[in-house]
Amino acid sequence: MCHGMCKVIPPQRPVSSAIEARFKIDPKVESLAGYAQRFSYAEIPARAVHQCRRIFIDTLGCALGALHTEPVRIAREMAMRASVPSGARILGTSQRTVAELAAFANGAASRYLDANDTFPGGGGHPSDTIAAILAAADLKRCRGRSVIEAMVLAYEIYHALWRATDLRQKGMDNVLYTTVASAVATAKILGLERHRIAEAIALAATPNVALDATRYGDVAMWKGCAGGNAARNGVFAALLAQAGMTGPDSALSGAHGLEALTGPFELQPLAASGGPYSIETVTLKCFASEAHSLSPLTAALELSRCTAADEIETVTVDTYRFAWQVIGSGPEKWRPRTREAADHSLPYVIASALLHGRFDDSAFEPERLRDPRMHALMDRITIREDRELTSRFPEQLACRIGVLLRNGETRIAQTDYPLGHPRNPMSDADVEHKFRRHARRWLPEKRIEGALGALWRVDTAEDADSVFEALEKRE
Repeated sequence: MCHGMCKVIPPQRPVSSAIEARFKIDPKVESLAGYAQRFSYAEIPARAVHQCRRIFIDTLGCALGALHTEPVRIAREMAMRASVPSGARILGTSQRTVAELAAFANGAASRYLDANDTFPGGGGHPSDTIAAILAAADLKRCRGRSVIEAMVLAYEIYHALWRATDLRQKGMDNVLYTTVASAVATAKILGLERHRIAEAIALAATPNVALDATRYGDVAMWKGCAGGNAARNGVFAALLAQAGMTGPDSALSGAHGLEALTGPFELQPLAASGGPYSIETVTLKCFASEAHSLSPLTAALELSRCTAADEIETVTVDTYRFAWQVIGSGPEKWRPRTREAADHSLPYVIASALLHGRFDDSAFEPERLRDPRMHALMDRITIREDRELTSRFPEQLACRIGVLLRNGETRIAQTDYPLGHPRNPMSDADVEHKFRRHARRWLPEKRIEGALGALWRVDTAEDADSVFEALEKRE
């Protein structure tokens, strides 16, 4: 549905058999494009629609909570350099800009706190695609049901690529999944035909292989913005495909495609009509911290309720190999110097929980990073792999923490499924509580309930106006 000033897009050129034949060279691209073209809102059951609403609220709440931060301000100001009356809006403002810049600014906001959803097992953050979906929906002036359709589709594509490849082991960042899934979701909203969806996939994958250096070492601001950049690139790829741009005919398969970097891979069958869909399997984070710290934080907070920090002699953390490798090993984890490094430091977040008896993103304030009490406690923390816990991963995200007290007493706590995991899901009330906690950093208290109501009704909205207007900051 179109309202007001709307750019007229010329009819797409007829598809020749030669163009259709191009993507038979890359069966993976053809498979994803065909699935996207056939996919329909009509096949999504009510339970999955409700999950979309929950994730939509969760993601935009995370965005509101980060709009005041420096990296998100930079991204927003970059987007606001362009004013495009027929473009897409920047969250928290009334300004429209080019869709890809809106996706970058909004994606950086939703991702920066490291509080948005994740696939259990190290699959990154599929809700990064929502920034692309929202930009495309605002550009197209489409109904809310198209947002739901695109979300379920994006999560399906993202999950399929993640399960098929192991980018991290090859030095690549998982935001490539975001780029490709965002391109497919945007193409779906734009109403592109199968061959143009295939072009969008090729144009998304080929130039956007990102480095995993983003998440290691003395982690920089870019860690929180990489997902937004991936969303931006996905929107750009779909818009290029809509305009008639062609991409390489073997972006994923073969000697010169993604397989050249990952090794050969096969895509598992995508969800059949009615699901269950991948979007139903995500973890909604109960803490603003790296996903594999959720169980350790839960166990540490349990111990903090019966243990004073100054009674602690040593802390021993047993976890699965992936958690140890990504956030529990390397000397930089014991002295993080940035907010981004601290939320990827297992000794830091555990020390914060034990020392303060609670955990939120105030743990990453500069004075906390420099606190000598934190440093002293972190120096008494040992983190190690437990092979038995590794054998349970990724079905369980198990962590066991043992605290040896100065009087010789030992106390132990273990968590297998943190709150928000599919086996220990957040309730709707939990989702709303998290949203309110973040939203009050940007919106006055009197407007938060109205914003929540607008987001719960996203699937029945006539266009994106109700969403952006509910979240706009007004003097």
